[in-house]
Amino acid sequence: MNSTVASDPRALAVRSILMMADGDRATFDEVVHPAAVNREDKAEPPAARTSGPDGFWATAKWLRSAFAELSYQVHEVVAESNLVAVRTTMSGRHVAPFVVHAEDGSVDTVFPPTGRTFAITQSHWLRIEDGKVIEHWANRDDLGQASQLGWVPPTPLYLFKMARAKSKARRAA
Repeated sequence: MNSTVASDPRALAVRSILMMADGDRATFDEVVHPAAVNREDKAEPPAARTSGPDGFWATAKWLRSAFAELSYQVHEVVAESNLVAVRTTMSGRHVAPFVVHAEDGSVDTVFPPTGRTFAITQSHWLRIEDGKVIEHWANRDDLGQASQLGWVPPTPLYLFKMARAKSKARRAA
């Protein structure tokens, strides 16, 4: 990570968002504090619920596994003290099952690939400590994403595909 990113909380926050789509494992070690917490991990796989770079990397792999051409467009960045807010548009194409997990880590819902694209707004809030991200939470347009991808309202055929995909994911877990 260059010194500008490490010393500028705004640049660091932006990099922490963009790396979800294109960062390698080493980038997560550079950007994410070892004690970092993702407050949005409740529906994510158990590996993503760990603190630090490992959990954030697992979140990126989870998103990348279901959505090709994943990208973020940054619109605004606002910083106050050690808190940074980033407004973005996340986009991609749904190419593989997207598995949502229950709080106990079990498979809850599986959305089979539709091949459709989406673009949704998100606001990410990041707390910075020691030149790294130590806390993240977000507001996302999940309903907009579900609508664009054809998850809602579901057709009878799609409901059948969801049940079949969930059964397969549970066997794999």
